[in-house]
Amino acid sequence: MSIVKNLPFEWLVGLRYTRAGRRSGRNSFISFISLISMAGIALGVAALIVVLSVMNGFQKEVRDRMLSVLSHIEVYDATGSLPDWQVTAKEAMQVAEVKGSAPYVAAQAMMTRDDTVRGVIIRGVLPQEEPKVSDVASQVKSGSFENLRPGEFNIVLGRELARGLHVNVGDKVTMIAPQGQITPAGVLPRLKQFTVGGIFEAGHHEYDSGLAFIHIDDAMRMFKLEAPSGLRLRVEDMQRAPEVALTLSKVLNGNLYILDWSKQNRTWFAAVQTEKRMMFIILTLIIAVAAFNLVSTLVMTVTDKQADIAILRTLGASPASILKIFMIQGAMVGLLGTAIGVGLGVLVALNIDVIVPFIERLLGVQFLSKEIYLITELPSDLRWPDVWTIGGVAVVLAFVATLYPSWRAANVRPAEALRYE
Repeated sequence: MSIVKNLPFEWLVGLRYTRAGRRSGRNSFISFISLISMAGIALGVAALIVVLSVMNGFQKEVRDRMLSVLSHIEVYDATGSLPDWQVTAKEAMQVAEVKGSAPYVAAQAMMTRDDTVRGVIIRGVLPQEEPKVSDVASQVKSGSFENLRPGEFNIVLGRELARGLHVNVGDKVTMIAPQGQITPAGVLPRLKQFTVGGIFEAGHHEYDSGLAFIHIDDAMRMFKLEAPSGLRLRVEDMQRAPEVALTLSKVLNGNLYILDWSKQNRTWFAAVQTEKRMMFIILTLIIAVAAFNLVSTLVMTVTDKQADIAILRTLGASPASILKIFMIQGAMVGLLGTAIGVGLGVLVALNIDVIVPFIERLLGVQFLSKEIYLITELPSDLRWPDVWTIGGVAVVLAFVATLYPSWRAANVRPAEALRYE
């Protein structure tokens, strides 16, 4: 209490007006409007924190599933092949943040069985090296990634691709390569029968339905290649992949192209970032509406307190002091609303894995169908920089909303205000 008593009188009066008395119906109404403004700011802040956390969670979930199949960085030669990939791998591993490397062959082909035909991306890999750069070996649900042995022409298919071709482990599929054979009858496509050695599920439809793995030696024979297409690298912190790629461009010898995961999927990530920005702007308008509701609250307060303002002016209070009083009142409403909203939003974002299942059980519905979204739980990734940004924007909007009513209060003329009192 001693701290409060030692505050400047502007703070004491502003805080008193914030907890507006209820001696009259008008004061009660003004207090009610203040509470509505505070609740509006709190709900807007909480909604923005929760929505951005869920969007971050979806982005992280999809990104992690993509990178379980893709590599963090790809290195390939301008000629389309990398015969001395071992030397390049050794040079890349000299960079401290590079934790794994593996060669690969990338090609496109047609996969057929009976009357079913599918276009697929073929990736030739070394089964013993692939776990260093991706998680696909651990995602094999049937069969084994180790079934990819040179010369045996085995293949590992994505779950949706295998379902579309109606095959299981041990069945035969025919691969049609675009690199044809020249015969007296003309150019004929190359066909080769493969045995399904495994079926993987990454949880990302694009890869589960259109990606297949074969041994790198079989891939080079099938597509008439002299060497691997390039080198795949995994870094310690995937968020630093662009910086590591820049370092590698200075370290590696040869006419090489270096592509990190953010550039490989630039369109998708750009779309997600645009969606997040638009969602931030739209939900910020909710906070803005609640914050500018303070304008009407403070204007009514100024009208109701004109006699008090006049008395303070006659006692020696300057217009600047009157300005501070009402700015403090509005700022306190904004700060309290923001604090409540931040607390509520963080609480919901951190416990959304408990709250959503409870609502689903209560209403008997399922928000995320596994057949459509491939995930059944609503992901959430709370990022504190987002929280501080949202809180800062809410406080600034509330502060801006106090400027006009406070200026109006500072310009009240004592004689006119007391004329009818």
